[in-house]
Amino acid sequence: MFEKQRTVKQEISLSGIGLHTGNKCVITFKPAPPDHGIRFVRTDLDGNPSVIADIDHVVDISRGTTLQMGEAKVHTVEHVLAAFAGLQIDNMIVELDSNEPPIGDGSAKPYVDKLLEAGIENQNVDKFYLKIDAPMSYSESDRGVDLVVMPSDELRITFMIDYKNPALGTQYTTLVDLEKEFVEEYAAARTFCFLSEIESLKEQGLIKGGGLDSAIVIYDSDQGQVEVDRIRKALDLKDEAFVGETGIINDIPLRYYNEPVRHKTLDLLGDLLLIGAPFKGHVLAARSGHAANIALARKMRELYDKKKIERKYSRGGEAFLDIRAIFDILPHRYPFLLVDRILDLIPGKQVVAIKNVTINEPFFQGHFPGRPVMPGVLIIEALAQAGGVLLLNAIENPETKLVYFMSINNAKFRRPVTPGDQLRFELEMQAFRRNTCKMTGKAFVEDKVVASADFMAMIVDR
Repeated sequence: MFEKQRTVKQEISLSGIGLHTGNKCVITFKPAPPDHGIRFVRTDLDGNPSVIADIDHVVDISRGTTLQMGEAKVHTVEHVLAAFAGLQIDNMIVELDSNEPPIGDGSAKPYVDKLLEAGIENQNVDKFYLKIDAPMSYSESDRGVDLVVMPSDELRITFMIDYKNPALGTQYTTLVDLEKEFVEEYAAARTFCFLSEIESLKEQGLIKGGGLDSAIVIYDSDQGQVEVDRIRKALDLKDEAFVGETGIINDIPLRYYNEPVRHKTLDLLGDLLLIGAPFKGHVLAARSGHAANIALARKMRELYDKKKIERKYSRGGEAFLDIRAIFDILPHRYPFLLVDRILDLIPGKQVVAIKNVTINEPFFQGHFPGRPVMPGVLIIEALAQAGGVLLLNAIENPETKLVYFMSINNAKFRRPVTPGDQLRFELEMQAFRRNTCKMTGKAFVEDKVVASADFMAMIVDR
Protein backbone atom coordinates (compact mmCIF):
# COMPACT_ATOMS: atom_id res chain seq x y z
CA MET A 1 0.00 0.00 0.00
CA PHE A 2 1.17 3.51 -0.73
CA GLU A 3 2.70 5.56 2.08
CA LYS A 4 2.23 8.99 0.53
CA GLN A 5 -1.08 10.76 -0.12
CA ARG A 6 -2.24 10.75 -3.76
CA THR A 7 -4.24 12.88 -6.19
CA VAL A 8 -4.58 13.21 -9.98
CA LYS A 9 -2.00 15.03 -12.10
CA GLN A 10 -4.50 16.99 -14.18
CA GLU A 11 -8.16 17.84 -14.58
CA ILE A 12 -10.35 15.40 -16.53
CA SER A 13 -14.10 15.04 -17.19
CA LEU A 14 -16.74 12.41 -17.93
CA SER A 15 -20.41 12.86 -18.91
CA GLY A 16 -23.51 10.70 -18.75
CA ILE A 17 -26.86 10.15 -17.01
CA GLY A 18 -27.50 9.53 -13.31
CA LEU A 19 -28.94 6.11 -12.43
CA HIS A 20 -31.79 7.16 -10.15
CA THR A 21 -32.46 10.79 -11.09
CA GLY A 22 -32.01 10.37 -14.84
CA ASN A 23 -30.32 13.78 -14.90
CA LYS A 24 -27.54 14.52 -17.37
CA CYS A 25 -24.27 15.25 -15.60
CA VAL A 26 -20.68 16.19 -16.32
CA ILE A 27 -18.31 15.08 -13.59
CA THR A 28 -14.86 16.66 -13.45
CA PHE A 29 -11.97 15.38 -11.35
CA LYS A 30 -9.47 18.02 -10.24
CA PRO A 31 -6.23 17.73 -8.24
CA ALA A 32 -6.47 18.69 -4.56
CA PRO A 33 -3.73 19.53 -2.04
CA PRO A 34 -2.60 17.17 0.74
CA ASP A 35 -5.05 16.61 3.62
CA HIS A 36 -7.90 18.03 1.51
CA GLY A 37 -9.81 14.76 1.34
CA ILE A 38 -12.57 14.06 -1.17
CA ARG A 39 -15.03 16.90 -1.73
CA PHE A 40 -17.97 17.03 -4.18
CA VAL A 41 -18.73 20.51 -5.56
CA ARG A 42 -22.13 21.35 -7.10
CA THR A 43 -21.25 23.86 -9.83
CA ASP A 44 -24.91 24.09 -10.90
CA LEU A 45 -25.95 25.74 -7.61
CA ASP A 46 -25.38 29.33 -6.53
CA GLY A 47 -22.07 29.73 -4.75
CA ASN A 48 -20.83 26.27 -5.83
CA PRO A 49 -21.60 24.62 -2.45
CA SER A 50 -19.69 21.45 -1.60
CA VAL A 51 -20.04 18.35 0.54
CA ILE A 52 -17.19 16.46 2.16
CA ALA A 53 -17.19 12.74 1.42
CA ASP A 54 -17.32 11.37 4.94
CA ILE A 55 -19.69 9.40 7.13
CA ASP A 56 -21.04 12.50 8.91
CA HIS A 57 -22.71 13.65 5.69
CA VAL A 58 -24.53 10.46 4.68
CA VAL A 59 -28.27 11.23 4.50
CA ASP A 60 -29.73 8.29 2.54
CA ILE A 61 -28.75 4.66 1.95
CA SER A 62 -31.95 3.24 0.45
CA ARG A 63 -30.60 2.24 -3.01
CA GLY A 64 -27.16 3.79 -2.91
CA THR A 65 -25.20 6.25 -0.81
CA THR A 66 -26.29 9.90 -0.80
CA LEU A 67 -24.28 12.76 0.75
CA GLN A 68 -25.49 16.21 1.78
CA MET A 69 -24.04 19.27 3.49
CA GLY A 70 -26.20 22.38 3.44
CA GLU A 71 -27.52 22.94 -0.08
CA ALA A 72 -25.07 20.52 -1.66
CA LYS A 73 -26.56 17.05 -2.17
CA VAL A 74 -25.11 14.25 -4.31
CA HIS A 75 -26.80 10.91 -4.97
CA THR A 76 -25.27 7.48 -5.63
CA VAL A 77 -21.62 8.27 -4.95
CA GLU A 78 -20.42 4.77 -4.08
CA HIS A 79 -18.97 3.87 -7.51
CA VAL A 80 -17.00 7.11 -7.70
CA LEU A 81 -15.73 6.54 -4.17
CA ALA A 82 -14.87 2.93 -5.00
CA ALA A 83 -12.67 4.19 -7.84
CA PHE A 84 -10.83 6.47 -5.40
CA ALA A 85 -10.49 3.68 -2.82
CA GLY A 86 -9.25 1.15 -5.36
CA LEU A 87 -6.69 3.54 -6.83
CA GLN A 88 -5.77 4.70 -3.29
CA ILE A 89 -6.50 8.36 -4.03
CA ASP A 90 -6.81 10.55 -0.94
CA ASN A 91 -7.43 14.08 -2.20
CA MET A 92 -9.79 15.17 -4.96
CA ILE A 93 -12.11 17.98 -5.99
CA VAL A 94 -15.09 16.39 -7.75
CA GLU A 95 -17.16 18.95 -9.65
CA LEU A 96 -20.70 18.06 -10.76
CA ASP A 97 -23.11 20.13 -12.82
CA SER A 98 -26.05 18.06 -11.52
CA ASN A 99 -27.00 16.06 -8.45
CA GLU A 100 -25.87 12.55 -9.44
CA PRO A 101 -22.72 11.22 -11.13
CA PRO A 102 -23.14 9.39 -14.46
CA ILE A 103 -23.92 5.71 -13.98
CA GLY A 104 -21.99 4.61 -17.08
CA ASP A 105 -22.10 0.83 -17.38
CA GLY A 106 -22.98 0.33 -13.70
CA SER A 107 -19.40 -0.29 -12.56
CA ALA A 108 -16.46 1.83 -11.40
CA LYS A 109 -14.53 1.24 -14.61
CA PRO A 110 -15.53 4.46 -16.44
CA TYR A 111 -14.21 6.53 -13.51
CA VAL A 112 -11.10 4.37 -13.11
CA ASP A 113 -10.25 4.69 -16.79
CA LYS A 114 -10.55 8.49 -16.67
CA LEU A 115 -8.50 8.78 -13.47
CA LEU A 116 -5.75 6.61 -14.93
CA GLU A 117 -5.83 8.71 -18.10
CA ALA A 118 -5.35 11.86 -16.01
CA GLY A 119 -2.47 10.21 -14.18
CA ILE A 120 -2.01 9.73 -10.44
CA GLU A 121 0.81 11.30 -8.47
CA ASN A 122 2.15 10.91 -4.97
CA GLN A 123 2.16 13.98 -2.75
CA ASN A 124 4.75 15.00 -0.19
CA VAL A 125 2.61 14.19 2.88
CA ASP A 126 2.31 10.76 4.54
CA LYS A 127 -0.97 8.90 4.66
CA PHE A 128 -2.44 8.18 8.09
CA TYR A 129 -3.83 4.65 8.05
CA LEU A 130 -6.48 3.47 10.46
CA LYS A 131 -4.93 0.25 11.71
CA ILE A 132 -7.38 -2.29 13.12
CA ASP A 133 -5.82 -3.64 16.32
CA ALA A 134 -8.71 -5.77 17.60
CA PRO A 135 -11.71 -7.45 15.93
CA MET A 136 -14.81 -5.32 15.47
CA SER A 137 -18.16 -6.28 13.96
CA TYR A 138 -21.65 -5.30 12.86
CA SER A 139 -24.57 -7.72 12.44
CA GLU A 140 -28.25 -7.75 11.52
CA SER A 141 -29.39 -11.19 12.66
CA ASP A 142 -32.90 -10.85 11.20
CA ARG A 143 -31.43 -10.37 7.71
CA GLY A 144 -28.43 -12.66 8.10
CA VAL A 145 -26.02 -9.76 7.58
CA ASP A 146 -22.59 -10.04 9.18
CA LEU A 147 -19.54 -7.79 8.90
CA VAL A 148 -16.33 -8.45 10.81
CA VAL A 149 -13.05 -6.54 10.59
CA MET A 150 -9.95 -8.41 11.70
CA PRO A 151 -6.41 -7.09 12.20
CA SER A 152 -4.26 -7.24 9.08
CA ASP A 153 -1.14 -5.52 7.75
CA GLU A 154 -2.98 -4.71 4.49
CA LEU A 155 -6.51 -3.98 3.33
CA ARG A 156 -8.28 -7.22 2.46
CA ILE A 157 -11.93 -8.03 1.77
CA THR A 158 -13.63 -11.43 1.76
CA PHE A 159 -17.27 -11.22 0.63
CA MET A 160 -20.01 -13.86 0.43
CA ILE A 161 -23.55 -13.64 -0.97
CA ASP A 162 -26.16 -16.40 -1.14
CA TYR A 163 -29.35 -15.55 -3.03
CA LYS A 164 -32.06 -18.16 -3.57
CA ASN A 165 -31.72 -17.82 -7.32
CA PRO A 166 -30.13 -20.25 -9.80
CA ALA A 167 -28.40 -17.43 -11.69
CA LEU A 168 -26.63 -16.32 -8.51
CA GLY A 169 -26.64 -18.99 -5.84
CA THR A 170 -23.77 -18.70 -3.38
CA GLN A 171 -20.79 -16.61 -4.46
CA TYR A 172 -17.68 -15.42 -2.70
CA THR A 173 -14.54 -13.49 -3.51
CA THR A 174 -11.39 -12.35 -1.74
CA LEU A 175 -9.53 -9.15 -2.58
CA VAL A 176 -5.99 -9.47 -1.27
CA ASP A 177 -3.97 -6.72 -2.97
CA LEU A 178 -5.59 -3.45 -4.11
CA GLU A 179 -2.66 -2.38 -6.23
CA LYS A 180 -2.45 -5.65 -8.14
CA GLU A 181 -6.10 -6.72 -8.33
CA PHE A 182 -8.48 -3.76 -8.24
CA VAL A 183 -8.23 -2.39 -11.80
CA GLU A 184 -8.38 -5.73 -13.63
CA GLU A 185 -10.40 -7.90 -11.23
CA TYR A 186 -12.97 -5.60 -9.56
CA ALA A 187 -13.35 -2.17 -11.18
CA ALA A 188 -15.46 -3.48 -14.10
CA ALA A 189 -17.96 -5.43 -11.95
CA ARG A 190 -21.45 -4.05 -12.71
CA THR A 191 -24.36 -3.42 -10.38
CA PHE A 192 -27.25 -5.89 -10.52
CA CYS A 193 -30.90 -6.18 -9.56
CA PHE A 194 -33.77 -8.65 -9.87
CA LEU A 195 -36.52 -8.30 -12.47
CA SER A 196 -39.12 -8.23 -9.68
CA GLU A 197 -37.46 -5.14 -8.15
CA ILE A 198 -37.68 -2.96 -11.24
CA GLU A 199 -41.39 -2.15 -10.99
CA SER A 200 -41.08 -1.19 -7.33
CA LEU A 201 -38.01 0.95 -7.96
CA LYS A 202 -39.82 2.82 -10.75
CA GLU A 203 -42.82 3.41 -8.48
CA GLN A 204 -40.47 4.95 -5.90
CA GLY A 205 -39.24 7.40 -8.53
CA LEU A 206 -35.87 5.67 -8.85
CA ILE A 207 -33.79 4.20 -11.73
CA LYS A 208 -34.98 6.95 -14.10
CA GLY A 209 -31.65 6.70 -15.88
CA GLY A 210 -31.26 2.93 -15.63
CA GLY A 211 -31.34 0.39 -18.44
CA LEU A 212 -30.01 -2.98 -19.52
CA ASP A 213 -26.76 -1.28 -20.48
CA SER A 214 -26.17 -0.03 -16.92
CA ALA A 215 -27.03 -3.07 -14.80
CA ILE A 216 -27.28 -6.84 -14.83
CA VAL A 217 -30.98 -7.76 -14.48
CA ILE A 218 -31.61 -11.22 -13.08
CA TYR A 219 -34.79 -13.15 -13.84
CA ASP A 220 -36.64 -14.28 -10.68
CA SER A 221 -40.18 -15.15 -11.81
CA ASP A 222 -41.95 -18.33 -12.89
CA GLN A 223 -44.10 -16.59 -15.52
CA GLY A 224 -41.50 -16.69 -18.27
CA GLN A 225 -41.47 -14.15 -21.08
CA VAL A 226 -45.00 -13.06 -20.16
CA GLU A 227 -43.72 -11.44 -16.96
CA VAL A 228 -40.80 -9.79 -18.76
CA ASP A 229 -43.14 -8.32 -21.37
CA ARG A 230 -45.60 -7.15 -18.71
CA ILE A 231 -42.93 -5.26 -16.75
CA ARG A 232 -41.37 -3.86 -19.92
CA LYS A 233 -44.74 -2.55 -21.12
CA ALA A 234 -45.82 -1.23 -17.71
CA LEU A 235 -42.61 0.73 -17.38
CA ASP A 236 -42.44 1.81 -21.00
CA LEU A 237 -38.96 0.36 -21.35
CA LYS A 238 -37.53 0.91 -24.81
CA ASP A 239 -34.93 -1.86 -24.57
CA GLU A 240 -35.78 -5.27 -25.96
CA ALA A 241 -35.85 -7.89 -23.23
CA PHE A 242 -36.06 -11.68 -23.16
CA VAL A 243 -35.64 -14.31 -20.46
CA GLY A 244 -32.69 -16.09 -21.98
CA GLU A 245 -31.05 -19.33 -20.85
CA THR A 246 -28.58 -18.06 -18.23
CA GLY A 247 -31.12 -16.50 -15.86
CA ILE A 248 -29.92 -13.03 -16.86
CA ILE A 249 -32.20 -10.88 -18.99
CA ASN A 250 -31.03 -10.89 -22.65
CA ASP A 251 -28.31 -13.42 -21.74
CA ILE A 252 -25.90 -10.53 -21.20
CA PRO A 253 -22.52 -12.22 -20.55
CA LEU A 254 -20.84 -11.71 -17.19
CA ARG A 255 -17.43 -10.06 -17.08
CA TYR A 256 -16.40 -12.34 -14.21
CA TYR A 257 -17.90 -15.68 -13.25
CA ASN A 258 -18.82 -14.14 -9.87
CA GLU A 259 -19.43 -10.57 -11.03
CA PRO A 260 -22.30 -9.82 -8.58
CA VAL A 261 -20.25 -10.52 -5.46
CA ARG A 262 -17.33 -8.56 -6.92
CA HIS A 263 -19.67 -5.60 -7.37
CA LYS A 264 -20.76 -5.94 -3.75
CA THR A 265 -17.07 -5.73 -2.85
CA LEU A 266 -16.82 -2.60 -4.98
CA ASP A 267 -19.76 -1.00 -3.11
CA LEU A 268 -18.17 -1.89 0.21
CA LEU A 269 -14.88 -0.27 -0.80
CA GLY A 270 -16.71 2.93 -1.75
CA ASP A 271 -18.80 3.06 1.41
CA LEU A 272 -15.78 2.45 3.67
CA LEU A 273 -13.92 5.34 2.04
CA LEU A 274 -16.36 7.51 4.01
CA ILE A 275 -14.44 6.65 7.19
CA GLY A 276 -12.21 9.54 6.18
CA ALA A 277 -8.95 7.60 6.10
CA PRO A 278 -7.56 4.47 4.42
CA PHE A 279 -7.43 1.46 6.71
CA LYS A 280 -5.47 -1.71 7.23
CA GLY A 281 -7.70 -4.62 8.17
CA HIS A 282 -9.41 -7.70 6.79
CA VAL A 283 -13.16 -7.20 6.24
CA LEU A 284 -15.24 -10.39 6.24
CA ALA A 285 -18.68 -9.61 4.78
CA ALA A 286 -21.77 -11.80 4.40
CA ARG A 287 -24.89 -10.55 2.58
CA SER A 288 -24.04 -6.92 3.28
CA GLY A 289 -25.51 -3.88 1.50
CA HIS A 290 -25.22 -0.11 1.78
CA ALA A 291 -27.06 0.16 5.12
CA ALA A 292 -24.78 -2.35 6.85
CA ASN A 293 -21.68 -0.97 5.13
CA ILE A 294 -22.45 2.52 6.42
CA ALA A 295 -23.16 1.20 9.93
CA LEU A 296 -19.74 -0.47 9.96
CA ALA A 297 -18.13 2.68 8.57
CA ARG A 298 -19.59 4.66 11.49
CA LYS A 299 -18.02 2.27 14.00
CA MET A 300 -14.69 2.43 12.20
CA ARG A 301 -14.92 6.24 12.09
CA GLU A 302 -15.29 6.30 15.90
CA LEU A 303 -12.10 4.26 16.15
CA TYR A 304 -10.38 6.58 13.66
CA ASP A 305 -11.35 9.68 15.66
CA LYS A 306 -10.07 8.03 18.81
CA LYS A 307 -6.75 7.13 17.19
CA LYS A 308 -6.33 10.67 15.87
CA ILE A 309 -6.57 12.00 19.42
CA GLU A 310 -4.26 9.28 20.73
CA ARG A 311 -1.75 10.11 18.00
CA LYS A 312 -1.90 13.82 18.85
CA TYR A 313 -1.83 13.70 22.65
CA SER A 314 -0.71 10.28 23.87
CA ARG A 315 2.82 9.82 25.23
CA GLY A 316 2.57 6.03 25.17
CA GLY A 317 2.01 3.76 28.14
CA GLU A 318 -1.03 1.87 29.37
CA ALA A 319 -3.37 4.83 29.72
CA PHE A 320 -5.18 6.09 26.65
CA LEU A 321 -4.26 9.64 27.73
CA ASP A 322 -1.98 10.16 30.74
CA ILE A 323 -1.53 13.24 32.93
CA ARG A 324 0.91 14.83 30.45
CA ALA A 325 -1.71 14.63 27.72
CA ILE A 326 -4.33 16.03 30.09
CA PHE A 327 -2.07 19.04 30.70
CA ASP A 328 -2.21 19.67 26.95
CA ILE A 329 -6.00 19.38 26.85
CA LEU A 330 -7.35 21.00 30.01
CA PRO A 331 -6.43 24.49 31.27
CA HIS A 332 -6.76 23.47 34.97
CA ARG A 333 -3.69 23.23 37.20
CA TYR A 334 -2.84 22.48 40.84
CA PRO A 335 -4.73 22.48 43.07
CA PHE A 336 -7.75 22.30 40.81
CA LEU A 337 -6.91 19.66 38.21
CA LEU A 338 -9.07 16.74 39.30
CA VAL A 339 -8.53 14.18 36.50
CA ASP A 340 -5.46 11.92 36.45
CA ARG A 341 -6.03 9.69 33.42
CA ILE A 342 -8.35 9.12 30.48
CA LEU A 343 -8.95 5.40 30.13
CA ASP A 344 -11.20 5.50 27.09
CA LEU A 345 -12.73 8.06 24.76
CA ILE A 346 -15.17 8.03 21.87
CA PRO A 347 -14.90 11.65 20.74
CA GLY A 348 -18.15 13.54 21.06
CA LYS A 349 -19.92 10.51 22.58
CA GLN A 350 -18.46 9.17 25.80
CA VAL A 351 -15.42 9.28 28.03
CA VAL A 352 -14.04 7.23 30.94
CA ALA A 353 -11.57 8.93 33.30
CA ILE A 354 -10.11 8.36 36.76
CA LYS A 355 -8.86 10.35 39.72
CA ASN A 356 -6.80 8.84 42.52
CA VAL A 357 -7.91 10.34 45.85
CA THR A 358 -5.08 10.61 48.38
CA ILE A 359 -4.71 12.13 51.85
CA ASN A 360 -2.39 14.73 50.28
CA GLU A 361 -5.34 16.54 48.67
CA PRO A 362 -5.31 20.09 50.13
CA PHE A 363 -9.06 20.13 50.77
CA PHE A 364 -8.78 17.30 53.32
CA GLN A 365 -7.11 19.70 55.77
CA GLY A 366 -10.45 21.34 56.42
CA HIS A 367 -13.03 18.82 55.11
CA PHE A 368 -13.12 17.42 57.72
CA PRO A 369 -10.29 17.36 60.28
CA GLY A 370 -10.09 13.87 61.71
CA ARG A 371 -12.68 12.51 59.26
CA PRO A 372 -11.57 13.34 55.69
CA VAL A 373 -14.37 13.32 53.09
CA MET A 374 -14.02 14.63 49.53
CA PRO A 375 -16.44 17.55 49.02
CA GLY A 376 -19.33 16.61 46.76
CA VAL A 377 -18.92 19.82 44.80
CA LEU A 378 -15.39 18.73 43.84
CA ILE A 379 -16.65 15.34 42.65
CA ILE A 380 -19.05 17.24 40.40
CA GLU A 381 -16.18 19.49 39.28
CA ALA A 382 -14.08 16.42 38.44
CA LEU A 383 -16.97 15.00 36.41
CA ALA A 384 -17.20 18.33 34.59
CA GLN A 385 -13.48 18.31 33.79
CA ALA A 386 -13.79 14.83 32.30
CA GLY A 387 -16.66 16.26 30.28
CA GLY A 388 -14.30 18.89 28.91
CA VAL A 389 -12.13 16.13 27.47
CA LEU A 390 -15.25 14.61 25.91
CA LEU A 391 -15.54 17.69 23.71
CA LEU A 392 -12.29 16.81 21.93
CA ASN A 393 -12.91 16.44 18.20
CA ALA A 394 -16.46 17.76 18.65
CA ILE A 395 -15.05 21.27 18.13
CA GLU A 396 -12.19 22.69 16.11
CA ASN A 397 -8.97 23.62 17.92
CA PRO A 398 -10.09 22.47 21.40
CA GLU A 399 -6.82 23.73 22.92
CA THR A 400 -8.00 27.29 22.25
CA LYS A 401 -11.37 26.85 24.01
CA LEU A 402 -12.79 26.89 27.52
CA VAL A 403 -15.89 25.11 28.77
CA TYR A 404 -18.18 27.16 31.01
CA PHE A 405 -20.95 25.22 32.72
CA MET A 406 -24.36 26.87 32.48
CA SER A 407 -26.32 24.47 34.66
CA ILE A 408 -25.97 21.36 36.79
CA ASN A 409 -29.17 19.34 37.28
CA ASN A 410 -30.18 16.21 39.14
CA ALA A 411 -26.97 16.14 41.20
CA LYS A 412 -27.06 13.26 43.67
CA PHE A 413 -24.52 12.00 46.20
CA ARG A 414 -24.91 8.40 47.29
CA ARG A 415 -21.88 7.65 49.48
CA PRO A 416 -18.78 9.45 50.78
CA VAL A 417 -15.41 9.40 48.97
CA THR A 418 -12.37 9.12 51.24
CA PRO A 419 -8.56 8.94 50.90
CA GLY A 420 -7.47 5.75 49.13
CA ASP A 421 -10.48 5.62 46.83
CA GLN A 422 -10.13 5.71 43.08
CA LEU A 423 -12.88 7.66 41.34
CA ARG A 424 -13.97 6.52 37.90
CA PHE A 425 -15.97 9.00 35.84
CA GLU A 426 -18.22 7.95 32.98
CA LEU A 427 -19.90 10.64 30.89
CA GLU A 428 -22.04 10.57 27.77
CA MET A 429 -22.89 13.38 25.38
CA GLN A 430 -26.64 13.82 25.09
CA ALA A 431 -26.76 16.72 22.63
CA PHE A 432 -24.38 19.15 20.93
CA ARG A 433 -25.64 22.17 18.99
CA ARG A 434 -23.49 25.09 17.94
CA ASN A 435 -21.50 25.98 21.07
CA THR A 436 -23.78 24.37 23.65
CA CYS A 437 -23.75 20.79 24.86
CA LYS A 438 -25.62 18.54 27.29
CA MET A 439 -23.91 15.70 29.13
CA THR A 440 -24.84 13.19 31.78
CA GLY A 441 -22.26 11.62 34.08
CA LYS A 442 -21.70 9.23 36.95
CA ALA A 443 -18.83 8.83 39.40
CA PHE A 444 -17.96 5.35 40.69
CA VAL A 445 -15.75 3.89 43.39
CA GLU A 446 -15.17 0.31 42.27
CA ASP A 447 -18.60 -0.67 40.91
CA LYS A 448 -20.70 1.56 43.16
CA VAL A 449 -22.14 4.91 42.07
CA VAL A 450 -21.07 7.67 44.47
CA ALA A 451 -22.42 10.67 42.57
CA SER A 452 -24.25 11.61 39.36
CA ALA A 453 -25.39 14.77 37.58
CA ASP A 454 -26.58 16.27 34.30
CA PHE A 455 -24.64 19.19 32.82
CA MET A 456 -25.22 21.94 30.28
CA ALA A 457 -22.13 23.78 29.10
CA MET A 458 -21.12 26.56 26.75
CA ILE A 459 -17.89 26.63 24.75
CA VAL A 460 -16.03 29.94 24.54
CA ASP A 461 -12.63 31.08 23.33
CA ARG A 462 -9.85 30.66 25.88
